[in-house]
Amino acid sequence: MFENRKTSIIILTYNNIDYNRICIESIRKYTATGTYEIIIVDNNSTDGTREWLKEQNDIKLILNDENVGFPRGCNLGIDAAEKDNDILLLNNDTKVAPRWLDNLKICLYSDESIGAVGPITNNCSNYQGINVPYSTIDHMIEFASNNNISAPEKWEQKPRLIAFCMLIKRTVIDKIGNLDERFTPGNFEDDDLCMRIIEAGYKLMVCNDSFIHHFGSTSFKKDFTNFNNALIINAQRFETKWGFNSNNSSSIKFDIVGQITESNDKGLNILEFDCGLGATLFRLKYMYPNSQIYGIETNKNIAKICGKMIEIMTEDFEDIYTMKFKENKLNFFDYIIIGDRLQLSRDPWKLLKELKNFLKPGGYIIATISNIMHYSVIKELLRGRFMYNKNSILNVRNYNNFFTLADIQEIFKESGYVNPYVFHYYTEISQEDNEFLNNICSIIGNDMKEYFLSYEYVAKFQKDINDKNSNI
Repeated sequence: MFENRKTSIIILTYNNIDYNRICIESIRKYTATGTYEIIIVDNNSTDGTREWLKEQNDIKLILNDENVGFPRGCNLGIDAAEKDNDILLLNNDTKVAPRWLDNLKICLYSDESIGAVGPITNNCSNYQGINVPYSTIDHMIEFASNNNISAPEKWEQKPRLIAFCMLIKRTVIDKIGNLDERFTPGNFEDDDLCMRIIEAGYKLMVCNDSFIHHFGSTSFKKDFTNFNNALIINAQRFETKWGFNSNNSSSIKFDIVGQITESNDKGLNILEFDCGLGATLFRLKYMYPNSQIYGIETNKNIAKICGKMIEIMTEDFEDIYTMKFKENKLNFFDYIIIGDRLQLSRDPWKLLKELKNFLKPGGYIIATISNIMHYSVIKELLRGRFMYNKNSILNVRNYNNFFTLADIQEIFKESGYVNPYVFHYYTEISQEDNEFLNNICSIIGNDMKEYFLSYEYVAKFQKDINDKNSNI
């Protein structure tokens, strides 16, 4: 049980003495005595931090003679930790809150397959940041106290976690090893660690029932150029190591998620084309916990990781026009998410007709489609540019097909779908572009203006409820 597990809290410091004090004092206040040890790795601070740390009698202190960066610093802390302790990586620019660690541990030990967990906060990427109602630290504690009540329904599986605060089972660290120091001075070492955790067969969870405050990258903020350079260089290092872009493959497609509006207790069967690491599917599973999620991912490097978490097929559907899952999926799915597949397809009419076989009667297909009628496309066409329009909203060089709203309505109708619903996304328009558009509309009619303003459509069409005889 987690009650018997101690935690080694590893914090790197480099100046920012005020934040260091806030962080350490909050741990002392809101974490049960005897359940943890604090290990501070100081990367050669010069603002009095080292002297203050030496005065503290309840921490293990490692003083570096140079700034060794985040990965190496964390590894020094891990190596100094008590050998049976779980490992918690914590940024020094955080302030923890009541029950923060207990709730993380409850989730971590709720299932043997969970390898690491993280909290939510006010300032973080990877959708771990939330909008908060407080404006002072006192109000933050009140907010966190109300939020930090253990609730398993608030645990969400993720394809990656951010190491501003990440709790990892000791058995997992022993199995996969420490942080990869090729990512020095920092950034993407946590992405890499998460991929290795998943590769070893474990899950990652965000605990929405554990909130801490994050002031946000205070060390890097003082040198934005170095921070930005580290992001670019380490993003490439990650891609070289794993064969895919971490951010792109773990993004949630909220334009899709927003089009699925069912009762939360409904059990849905959901399939996503080009599912990446499964971030969108995991969000839908969090929203609809009784659902089953499936993916198609043809990038073998991504599929190697995603397949550890989700049942996927790696074949291109348009090569075989069938579903290679463990069980027959004819008339099975409530939702098939195809993203921009219509634009990439060799034969979008056949694609839609064949997919209908795998939808339940009354099931939906959802597609995201760039609008070739967007005013920016028309403007550049009139200037003689299409393929070489670098600012185009269209993925011109990769797409095989382009659609207007009328085209979308027609292709789904021809393919036997009913109950059309198309959501429009708009961009802001400058005064110059608005004048250009008004001139166009003076020729073809003002009622056409909205069709030029939409840059993307999310199309949701239904398989006829009486269509029970589709087969292949």
